[in-house]
Amino acid sequence: MSLNIIVLAKQVPDTRNVGKDAMKADGTINRAALPAIFNPEDLNALEQALRLKDANPGSTVTILTMGLPRASQVIREAMYRGADGGVVLTDRVLGGADTLATSYSLAQAVKKFGKYDIILGGRQAIDGDTAQVGPQIAEKLGIPQVTYAEEILDLKDGHVTVKRRLENGVETVKAPLPCVVTVNGSAAPCRPRNAQRVMKYKYAASPSEKNTQAPEIRQLSESRPYLNIQEWSAAFVEADPEQIGLPGSPTKVKAIENVVFTAKENLCLSGKNDAQIEDLVKELIANHTIG
Repeated sequence: MSLNIIVLAKQVPDTRNVGKDAMKADGTINRAALPAIFNPEDLNALEQALRLKDANPGSTVTILTMGLPRASQVIREAMYRGADGGVVLTDRVLGGADTLATSYSLAQAVKKFGKYDIILGGRQAIDGDTAQVGPQIAEKLGIPQVTYAEEILDLKDGHVTVKRRLENGVETVKAPLPCVVTVNGSAAPCRPRNAQRVMKYKYAASPSEKNTQAPEIRQLSESRPYLNIQEWSAAFVEADPEQIGLPGSPTKVKAIENVVFTAKENLCLSGKNDAQIEDLVKELIANHTIG
């Protein structure tokens, strides 16, 4: 059977390079100041989607991402690995969204796809670590959800069988289609780029990117439909202005504090007597370093 598979992917700031300018005064992330990467667990989800595509000839894998126009980079990256195309949901009015507003916006976009069989996404994004968006999308669409997935074991007869990796063990569950499945980082890593696909899709671009391309490259991408990455606005997905962006986000950042850890004093136990060691242990317990 052929499947229509949607993969939720996010371009996130590389948290290995967080500095003092990582946040804006309003409490939102200063994405322009940080290198952007493909959210790691979304790559795990992409691999599960590609395995379903391999096992079901005629299936398509479409990436859905929300963010700045440059987020189309994650769609290209997915296409290099086996995805068929994607959509960037991008609009200034979507900025500053918390998980509630984000899940609403993405659910509206999913509805625009029409028919779909399964939605896959990473368990959580490294810039928020909430693990809320996937389940909230399922709730807004009124479809089942399976979280903490480590492997999709089977998909047939309108049901998907999933192995879940939980804190204290493993669980196998079955859910009817369509459904949302969020995937753990413990799942199989995503396959590498395919050299032939890199050459085929390297000029894939969104309308915003085509405006900056050289004329000959733009003409090439426009003449080949598979190189067109779509951009959808909030109006296109018929999103309620009161439920998106900052207006639709009940979660507000009240304060930001830049915490810098500095070394203080180096204590050496060499040559200390029992009383001094006992005092040191009491001090460590008092400041909750131990105990």
